[in-house]
Amino acid sequence: MNFSTFMSENKILSIKNLSISFLSEKKSKEVIHSISYDLNKNEILGIVGESGSGKSVSSLAILGLLPKKTSRITEGEILLGNQNLLTLTEAELQTVRGKQVSMIFQEPMSSLNPSMTCGSQVAEILLGHHICTKKEVKEKVLSLFEDVKLPNPSRIYTAYPHEISGGQKQRVMIAMAIACNPDILIADEPTTALDVTVQKEIIQLLKRIQASTHMSIIFISHDLSLVSEIANRVVVMYQGNIVEQGDVTSVFKNPKDAYTKALIASKPPLEVRYKHLPTIQDVMNDTLSLDIETDDERRERHKALYSHSPLLEVINLEKTYFSSTGLLGKKIGFKAVDDVSFKLYEGETLGLVGESGCGKSTLGNAITLLDKPTAGSILYRGKDITMLSKKEERIMRKEIQIIFQDPYSSLNPRLTVGQAIMEPMKVYNMYGSNSGRKTKVLEILNKVGLDETAFERYPHEFSGGQRQRIGIARTIALNPKLIICDESVSALDISVQAQVLNLLNELKESFGFSYIFISHDLAVVKYMSDQLIVMNQGKIEEIGNADAIYKHPQKTYTKKLIDAIPKGL
Repeated sequence: MNFSTFMSENKILSIKNLSISFLSEKKSKEVIHSISYDLNKNEILGIVGESGSGKSVSSLAILGLLPKKTSRITEGEILLGNQNLLTLTEAELQTVRGKQVSMIFQEPMSSLNPSMTCGSQVAEILLGHHICTKKEVKEKVLSLFEDVKLPNPSRIYTAYPHEISGGQKQRVMIAMAIACNPDILIADEPTTALDVTVQKEIIQLLKRIQASTHMSIIFISHDLSLVSEIANRVVVMYQGNIVEQGDVTSVFKNPKDAYTKALIASKPPLEVRYKHLPTIQDVMNDTLSLDIETDDERRERHKALYSHSPLLEVINLEKTYFSSTGLLGKKIGFKAVDDVSFKLYEGETLGLVGESGCGKSTLGNAITLLDKPTAGSILYRGKDITMLSKKEERIMRKEIQIIFQDPYSSLNPRLTVGQAIMEPMKVYNMYGSNSGRKTKVLEILNKVGLDETAFERYPHEFSGGQRQRIGIARTIALNPKLIICDESVSALDISVQAQVLNLLNELKESFGFSYIFISHDLAVVKYMSDQLIVMNQGKIEEIGNADAIYKHPQKTYTKKLIDAIPKGL
């Protein structure tokens, strides 16, 4: 048997000359341009590229999940074995989904049914495909929850999606996807919401399942290091085209295409701090600048920062949640934030890192009073904001804003982008009139790298990276002083992540913002932060200079976080 015959027989999925167009106001725009690639049996294929490059769109087409009214597959075939999936009816596709081809979606918060418990959602998949009986289903679901490293599987089984963390939601989605032991698993950013330690466990889990079942995986990720650690081959996409593909070592160590080289250069380095992160445009346009902030420059900047009184002081803060158990409804308390104290100075970026469920987002919500603390004080400009009246609290909210983790679910899908950004301006009666507000919104859109056409468009018309820019635009519309960035770049591919991190730093310089930068990604937090807080189980594990903690971590937990950072490239 010659090599070409072997490869042909080894294929489990073939994408052939696939072209996809989207319809808008009776106009058709092609977004995928005649792409072709194969997925082999017992293989992990990585797909990388910028936000909007077509990674997710082309993968959704495999399962017939593109919107019927606004999308058209204008050319090509998608062959599962010898069956062209594009010829199947919806009923026939239902038998393929989950059983033969399964998918882990990018945004777990909008993919899970909020009205069903997590356990019942996984059970529904198992029962729908007759994997087990009603009597066996709970035991099977709990076993899957253990496989994906969910803490306290019995609690998660009866919990609703809003009652668990973002990382836990993603693990429920992974459990659903692998429930039926599919032949092919499409993993669209499967570790996006997970901290580095759990991410490592999930990658090891997927590799273990793949090795034991010989399942093939299409692994879509913005994290090139992660793809280099898990994938056998890689496809690089740019503006709806495949610009390069081949085995991982060849593509990442000796890239041929300029775009692939640019993508690799966009990764935040761990050992140095660039004043401006390299972006795709910098490399492609030959405008790359690799100026580094020296230790002396950093010390001088910090000396100026910390010579003033703190903007924010958190003192012995606690947030306890209570749940009723048993027939008598005895209440049990759980401290999500436990005796936390720190200071934030004007113009500072304070990093907050830790595993999923450690209390990072709860702390952020407590500071903004979205979820008021149970005990402790929050002094903003010397005044305890936990003691404010409703009127004073409303005024304060203008100064302390938050950029949420999930840009899609935090925007109203029925409002245009312009209306969404103008809405908080109207609440605070800013800029005099709608005309004045529109002028300001167009100015803000330009600042975050979006053009004027974005004003009249809706959130669903944008990529994940573009939606995050819209979220940032909406946040800065009120001219706040303190911005809490809650996993604000976690859903972005590495090139767009670099652009957004540069944008946040530029806005900080222009407007004098102070940031609390929350993330599970220690590499990104280290790059952005002056001081770093490491949280574990609601408590502060370690606090200090970000570079010092990375170079010389004092606690075992911090060392574990650093060791889990993917270092494949």
